[in-house]
Amino acid sequence: MVKNRHEALGLSDEDVLKIFETMLRARRLDERMWLLNRAGKIPFVISCQGQEAAQVGAAFALNNEQDWIAPYYRDMGVVLHFGMTTKDLMLSAFAKAEDPSSGGRQMPGHFGQKKNRILTGSSPVTTQLPHAVGVALAGKMKKEDFITFVTLGEGSSNQGDFHEGMNFAGVHKLPVIIMVENNKYAISVPIEKQIACENVSDRAIGYGMPGVTVDGTDPLEVYRVVKEAADRARRGEGPTLVETICYRLTAHSSDDDDRQYRSAEELEEEKKQDPILTFTAYLKEIGVLTDELEQQLETQILEEVNEATDYAENAPYAEAESALRHVYKEGEEAES
Repeated sequence: MVKNRHEALGLSDEDVLKIFETMLRARRLDERMWLLNRAGKIPFVISCQGQEAAQVGAAFALNNEQDWIAPYYRDMGVVLHFGMTTKDLMLSAFAKAEDPSSGGRQMPGHFGQKKNRILTGSSPVTTQLPHAVGVALAGKMKKEDFITFVTLGEGSSNQGDFHEGMNFAGVHKLPVIIMVENNKYAISVPIEKQIACENVSDRAIGYGMPGVTVDGTDPLEVYRVVKEAADRARRGEGPTLVETICYRLTAHSSDDDDRQYRSAEELEEEKKQDPILTFTAYLKEIGVLTDELEQQLETQILEEVNEATDYAENAPYAEAESALRHVYKEGEEAES
């Protein structure tokens, strides 16, 4: 009999099924985007496959009606939990006018949605970390009751923005969680050629905060450490650096050929720890998920993805004139 781990964390059967459903939705949506890209219908995909457990486990530990998030480009699981819909994400993939992140102006994965407290991201990696730290500072100064959560890849932890943001958060004891999704490759550069220390989390001590490394293929373990970090931040005890060890099951992006830097044997071995498969196995062993319920969820999500695809493909593009919007002063300001 497998020990029921989620109840020990205060999670109900309904909670873990919701985590599983969100992970599955992210995977099936991502897979559809790859097919659309290969069919020449959307220009670019940057994938979340293999990292869903880290993303959804962490997001579930936050208050998605109160906290602010600054996700990085792979974080489909995070933004789905925080309120973005399958249709929202597909509109972004097709770069249509209704895309809530940018009106079709930015590449997919540049999430942003004010109503769901998702800070707008941009292409230079790690710039979201100082932004999240700034929002946390504003919340602390205004005595508002929220924390911020920011994610990045392990390659991004070598950028100046990472160290500046970490230092500022540590000095001012800000209510922010910095989560590094260590998928073992910065495009083609393996982790052993990126950092000299054993773990990215080892860097935390230099900035006066705890650092934790956790199995990023296990949503329950990720939930546990992020919940602890969130509770700590809400108590006014400052930031935490969390490193989730996972693996990128696809190429870096649809423009990358990962066969040039990793072997098929390595990929097949890592697929054994695919978080969708391992979490499915856990839920079935404890009797929370049945074959019938799994098929029901698969059917429901497929219909949702199909509807979102059809809607986004037929939705209008932005008018050409809108390319200049929010670039120059407009209205009365422009005339003064």
